[in-house]
Amino acid sequence: QVQLVESGGGLVQAGGSLRLSCAASGRTFNRYAMGWFRQAPGKERELLSAISGSGYSTYYADSVKGRFTISRDNAKNTVYLQMVSLKPEDTAVYYCAARPDEGREYTNWGQGTQVTVSS
Repeated sequence: QVQLVESGGGLVQAGGSLRLSCAASGRTFNRYAMGWFRQAPGKERELLSAISGSGYSTYYADSVKGRFTISRDNAKNTVYLQMVSLKPEDTAVYYCAARPDEGREYTNWGQGTQVTVSS
């Protein structure tokens, strides 16, 4: 079973950039699609972006489209979320998650990393 650990969160000024990383343990990383989610206080968890196991296909929520970029390096068992033009409303705990490449549900979750964007 894949285990996920997020890193790269922190405090950044509005308009700034941050790159999140999600390191996965396991021998079948390339057979999992990966997603990035976030949850702000008092709000529901939101799917931001997803990438197929091969990296061929990607998805972006409207709230981050054009600002965030998801990528993965299967040789390093790592998925990334490059975030630019950050806004205060991007402040949240960011989570990565894994699902079988052809599946519907995310079955494995990281512990989360805090992103705080100051105005």
